[in-house]
Amino acid sequence: MVLIGAHVRGDDPVAAAGAVRAQSVQLFLADPQGWKKPVPRDDADALLNSGLGIYAHAPYLVNVASTNNRIRIPSRNMIAQHSAAAASLGARGLVVHGGHVGDGDEIAVGIDNWRKTFARAEFGVRILVENTAGGENACARTLERIALLWDAIGGYDVGVCLDTCHAWAAGEDLETVVDRLRAITGRIDLVHANSSRDPHGSGRDRHASFATGEIPPELIAHVVREAGCDVIVETPAEGQEQDIAVLREALAT
Repeated sequence: MVLIGAHVRGDDPVAAAGAVRAQSVQLFLADPQGWKKPVPRDDADALLNSGLGIYAHAPYLVNVASTNNRIRIPSRNMIAQHSAAAASLGARGLVVHGGHVGDGDEIAVGIDNWRKTFARAEFGVRILVENTAGGENACARTLERIALLWDAIGGYDVGVCLDTCHAWAAGEDLETVVDRLRAITGRIDLVHANSSRDPHGSGRDRHASFATGEIPPELIAHVVREAGCDVIVETPAEGQEQDIAVLREALAT
């Protein structure tokens, strides 16, 4: 059964899920803009007993592809810490952005840094590598880069998160992106179903609700239908209930 849910913030994710009729939730386990490790949650039992599908998202600063030791090594530690915390909540996966190398650095080095991340550690839940929207130095912006990355890490217990806004921003064709991505990775574990505030190929990561964004809602629904996996809506909170309803109706037909 495909679970349709939402990224939620605040102190009561179970209540937030109920407010938008979500069957699953995605949440940060610590400050998304910081390096602090997660702490035990007071609502851990409520989350475990909620019946919701749980996904965690790593902080935005995490970049295991980096050639800078002061970023790469803490990033590896953060993945280990957040995956352990996610496992304690019964999470289905930890979403981690594909990351990037610095100006003048070789993409191959960043991809090998990803390989070393999995070669040197096992994690509490499956890591779901998410495609990204922009940046010439990004390891997972285009399907060509993802193919290079998957050659290096596909043999490990790693999954894929496909973000529709990011793929749109990167200039990918959403009509065919699921088949093309699955041909590379053999899997798609989670879809982030988001519209975009910007035109196709903009390189800009600015999410929008389905009703106000640039991506035709039926195209987002097409991606969700083709992927056939759990879905998290990361659109603005005021539109999440309607966006979830659109997807639920699309999957019912």
